[in-house]
Amino acid sequence: MGEAAAKHLATLGATVVLGARRADKIEQLAKDIQETGGKALAVTVDVTNLKQVKNLVDTAVQQFGRVDVILNNAGIMPLSPMDRINVDEWNTMIDVNIKGVLNGIAAVLPYMKAQKSGQIINTSSVAGHKVFNGSAVYSATKYAVRALTEGLRMEVKSHNIRTTIVCPGAVKTELLEHISEADIQQANKDYVGEVGISPDSFARVVAFAISQPEDVDINEVIFRPTAQEL
Repeated sequence: MGEAAAKHLATLGATVVLGARRADKIEQLAKDIQETGGKALAVTVDVTNLKQVKNLVDTAVQQFGRVDVILNNAGIMPLSPMDRINVDEWNTMIDVNIKGVLNGIAAVLPYMKAQKSGQIINTSSVAGHKVFNGSAVYSATKYAVRALTEGLRMEVKSHNIRTTIVCPGAVKTELLEHISEADIQQANKDYVGEVGISPDSFARVVAFAISQPEDVDINEVIFRPTAQEL
């Protein structure tokens, strides 16, 4: 979804600074955007490392003078019933899905406060509104993203900063590859394969939220495939 958003925003004229762990992938993405006339820069970053996230934001400001939007989109979804006691997976979800978002906020907030403008977009999920079989810990992290973003919204009004939560439903991405439990993975692959929609849907929602006039703050968007019941 991040790749789709980067490409789409670049076609709309945004300068995008890409951050992810897989350097080869984001460097190729930046190159692809540049080759189609867009402006892009890739910075290798692990969102669980605050120093690296700060470097990402600092680099953006150093190269382009300011930061207008941050999209905290990194996430993992190793679904499993709690009685399978996948504690390491629980901790990794907490580190990436919650602490990663907090690190993004911590890195960008001083700049946005100083410039009296900006938008912080955090990706939650339909699972941040509903709990389903195997989603207890994942849903907990996505509920947390919603709570953090709502609290942030109330705190940054005096600084003219906008906050947005984006909650996707079934989107066809590599997210399901994180599921280590074969039965849970297959069930989700079958369902998403049947009803899932393109990551371009996420890109359009992000662009919509950004494109509003400065006095309009789109605080939360939930979107699903038309066929999705959950």
